[in-house]
Amino acid sequence: MDFYELIRNRESIRNYDPEKPVDEATLSRILEAGRLAPSAANRQPWRFLVISSQEMLRKVRQCYLQSWFQDAPHILVVVGDIDKSWVRKSDGYNSIETDLTIAMDHMVLAAEYEGIATCWIAAYDPVVLRKALSLKDNERIFSITPLGYPRLGFIKKHDKQRKPLNEIVQIL
Repeated sequence: MDFYELIRNRESIRNYDPEKPVDEATLSRILEAGRLAPSAANRQPWRFLVISSQEMLRKVRQCYLQSWFQDAPHILVVVGDIDKSWVRKSDGYNSIETDLTIAMDHMVLAAEYEGIATCWIAAYDPVVLRKALSLKDNERIFSITPLGYPRLGFIKKHDKQRKPLNEIVQIL
């Protein structure tokens, strides 16, 4: 698949087949895309948590109670250590959110390439999620995504509404 076609075709999917987990080789390729993502000063301040066991899925799913989220066979959580990320000296800006976002985006695009559905979620309950994952005070999460195959018969909409380039680009 052409890279630009992949970007055009990627959609947030809210329809997962709970009976069809993603095989380990496919998960590994998706995670490898995240591992290869750039980070400020190459600090790589992340961990990638793939929630797959029924026990952990029950705990983690409590952070976002949408019915379709409950069906996903895996949940990917990118966790970052704020103490290990790069900090700009001039103003104290910490790159953790940017670093984690880039890694997640790499994995979302890799999942699309593999035929695995995702849905970028920021509306989860962070208190519930932090408790379920037993995170430390220095660990941050900025988004999560389910990983799985769409239910049989699901058809993508391909109806992305985006502003035209002439409204968002300025060449200086």
